[in-house]
Amino acid sequence: MPTSKSRPSAATRRRVELTAGDLGAAAVQQMESDHEWYRALPAEERSWVGLVAQAGIKSFIEWFSGSQDHAHVTADVFGTAPRELTHSISLGQTLDLMRTVVDVVERDSIGLAARGDETKVREAVLRYSREIAFSVAEVYAHAAEARGAWDARLEALVVDAVIRGEADDSMQSRASALGWGTTTDVCVIVGSTPGAGTAQVVDQLHRGAKRHGVEVLVAIHGRRIVSIVGRVTDALKTASHLGEHFGDGPIVVGPVVPHLYAAGRSARAALSGHTAAPAWPAAPRPVLSDDLLAERALLGDLPARAALVSSVYAPLSASGGGNLLETAAAYLDGGLGLEGTARTLFVHTNTVRYRLGKIADTIGYDLTDPHDAQTVRLALAYGRVAPEPSGRLTRATGPVALEL
Repeated sequence: MPTSKSRPSAATRRRVELTAGDLGAAAVQQMESDHEWYRALPAEERSWVGLVAQAGIKSFIEWFSGSQDHAHVTADVFGTAPRELTHSISLGQTLDLMRTVVDVVERDSIGLAARGDETKVREAVLRYSREIAFSVAEVYAHAAEARGAWDARLEALVVDAVIRGEADDSMQSRASALGWGTTTDVCVIVGSTPGAGTAQVVDQLHRGAKRHGVEVLVAIHGRRIVSIVGRVTDALKTASHLGEHFGDGPIVVGPVVPHLYAAGRSARAALSGHTAAPAWPAAPRPVLSDDLLAERALLGDLPARAALVSSVYAPLSASGGGNLLETAAAYLDGGLGLEGTARTLFVHTNTVRYRLGKIADTIGYDLTDPHDAQTVRLALAYGRVAPEPSGRLTRATGPVALEL
């Protein structure tokens, strides 16, 4: 606590106290002169800023004229303005405001000081300005914490709505509030939660996404992390960058869709793929949900089953007069290799080799690869027991995505 020797004289304190109104007016005038951002504010918000400046000066005068112990700046100064003001004025602008007020108070107060009190007045202003600076930081920290908690709730609601396929007006409103109103090229990435806990994983994913130039919405669903990623150029590459924040186990990437309101299809594919991924122990990490069509179909995923029939069985049936379908069936079901398949079909080995290459070009699956062979074998079985489903094939080579 300042001693009586370090405090300005009673005469100085009285002079400063009598000029409170003049100091406030001078501070507002100085803000208008120095800060373009202040002049650009709407009239109502300028009035709130002026009240903050006036309250700051009044609080200083009361402290200066009193015992000069701890100054309760937060309640006295910033309690006069609505919480919404922190949305309109940045922390840097608020510090500019307070710096201007302090400069005005220091300049005019020193001019009023009795002889020998100049240094004491300057020290008092510096002590009070320190309290102001800490209070500004506290106000904005509380505002950021409140906004962060509210944004996290909105984020979870949007992710839940996407999973349920509820692209209604409320979801669009919430997405717009989070800055996702115009985000394009969206996919859903699903992985396991870290074993050490999930308290920090959402923040880590947000920081990782920002570092790699994408946007992300994240929600924790039990032992799963469901992340919706926007502005994606390479879904697998993005998932690889973010994969360090997921727990052990598969990371499944749904198909890229045009915008958030179509992301339900990507979410369903990714969630289904994450459930089915253990059936393919050698699956890469991350893996596309379309590379898990066979595993998803085994779990009863009807869109995956429809995709297998329309993207494998139907093209093979329609190509080469049925020769490709016949060759694929003989090669897979017989397990006889090139020569055995050639004998079964009464063709040359080179013909079988040519047809296998043609099959790979037509459907994007290589029958000499064990996992591709399993996928095609299952697609043939589904095709034999069910009519061709309706749907549109969206790839000739590579993973399939059925638009339902």
